[in-house]
Amino acid sequence: MKFFIDTANLDQIREANDLGVLDGVTTNPSLVKKEGNIDFHERVQEICDIVDGDVSAEVTATDFNGIMTEAHELAQLHENVVVKVPLIREGIKAIRALSDEGIPTNCTLCFSPMQALLAAKAGATYISPFIGRIDDISSNGMQLIEEIVQIYANYGLETEVLAASIRHPMHVKEAALAGADVATIPFGTIQKLLEHPLTDRGLQRFLDDWNAYQDELAEAV
Repeated sequence: MKFFIDTANLDQIREANDLGVLDGVTTNPSLVKKEGNIDFHERVQEICDIVDGDVSAEVTATDFNGIMTEAHELAQLHENVVVKVPLIREGIKAIRALSDEGIPTNCTLCFSPMQALLAAKAGATYISPFIGRIDDISSNGMQLIEEIVQIYANYGLETEVLAASIRHPMHVKEAALAGADVATIPFGTIQKLLEHPLTDRGLQRFLDDWNAYQDELAEAV
């Protein structure tokens, strides 16, 4: 499973990239807004300069012509840009047109298997089911991942399932078990994937034993 980071913060992206396990980035105007008074296109370009992988950048238009205009502007920024398009009627039309032009797309805000099937038929490169938001309304977000993975496998559809709106490490684990191709993960959750109390306890024990061993050697001299 590929790991993307969901952010527009350059420090977080650099730190995640330095781990050597980062495959890409997803971002949008809301995430860029959190970073202060910066230009969206410039930030996308900066991200592409850091990460050697797909960078999903979202359009803000909701009409076909507007989506296409923004998509072409984003696609010209860098060869790794993937245009993020909302799963609405005009968005599906734009995904088909962009796919025909060879421009990769990430169809976002997916909340049902049938939406995902339409996006795949339109030629989306990625589909982004928002599992955390489904959990928020007392439904099963991971079941959506499982159903999309199964439907795509049934028909050999090439669209990659990108688990989005991930809230905690269990989401990452369950998405991997369900067969998601990608998980886009907040920086804090990426950090938590490294953590385990038994790792910390075991390392401390090894260090304590090593220090005791060194003390014994020093006393023997």
